[in-house]
Amino acid sequence: MPSSFPDFRFPVALAVALVLAGCVAPAPAPQVPVDTTTPAQRMAAIETAAGVDDTELTIQPLRDPEVDDLRELARQQRETGNLQAAGDALDQALLRVDNDPGILQERAEIAVLQGDWPRAGTLARKALELGSKTGPLCRRHWATVEQSHLARGEAENAASAKAQIASCTVPGVQRF
Repeated sequence: MPSSFPDFRFPVALAVALVLAGCVAPAPAPQVPVDTTTPAQRMAAIETAAGVDDTELTIQPLRDPEVDDLRELARQQRETGNLQAAGDALDQALLRVDNDPGILQERAEIAVLQGDWPRAGTLARKALELGSKTGPLCRRHWATVEQSHLARGEAENAASAKAQIASCTVPGVQRF
């Protein structure tokens, strides 16, 4: 005999299934290692890669006194922790001499300390194009490129840049 009540079994079963489906936790996301290296630690790695500056022959261009004043101001601001002012002073210096690899590298290092990885890498690469291919400054350029890649999780590119650091060191001439 037919019932006067509608059959609620299917809608109730569907509702229970939907509620239970909502309770299932999604699969956990794969754990990506988090790089906790600070900008200051990256800067220390760059300085270490450069090595001692007074053991190799380096050639420095003659500088405009105003540019030297801006570089000195940038150094002082960096030492006091005012990275914005240091960057601004170096930007002013680059407006006067945009092809100086030393100033480009100093500005790249400020970008490292500010955590501006793309800018640090770009400035270091430009300095590499314009500058010496040997010596401490060359090693600083490549170390900056390496740290920029590491900070962005680009391990393969970082390894390639690290390999270039050694090419910046030319053994001295033996005279005996």
